[in-house]
Amino acid sequence: QVQVVESGGGLGQAGGSLRLSCAASGIFSINAMGWYRRAPGKQRELVARITSGGSTNYADSVKGRFTISRDNAKNTAYLEMNSLKPEDTAVYYCNVNVLSGLGIPYDYWGQGTQVTVSS
Repeated sequence: QVQVVESGGGLGQAGGSLRLSCAASGIFSINAMGWYRRAPGKQRELVARITSGGSTNYADSVKGRFTISRDNAKNTAYLEMNSLKPEDTAVYYCNVNVLSGLGIPYDYWGQGTQVTVSS
């Protein structure tokens, strides 16, 4: 059974911290895992992404504040969110990217977890 399950969302305060976790199961040959977010009325945007080799990519708006990491043995990704701002309020989604034998990508998604940052 394929599962992508996020946890750790909730209410944070400006300047505080939250840590999100994403556990993937039943998925083979994971190429990368990442976090995306969508605020009401806005487009979904990439927050952070990490490959199986450890390369990372961040949105400009979170550089220096958020850190993505991955435990390959557990197929789990984490997002450490520091120095939170009210504009970080959004639904955060975990993405799991795999590659076919032909190198064609395929994505699995978690159900999303709400992060609300109060001022």
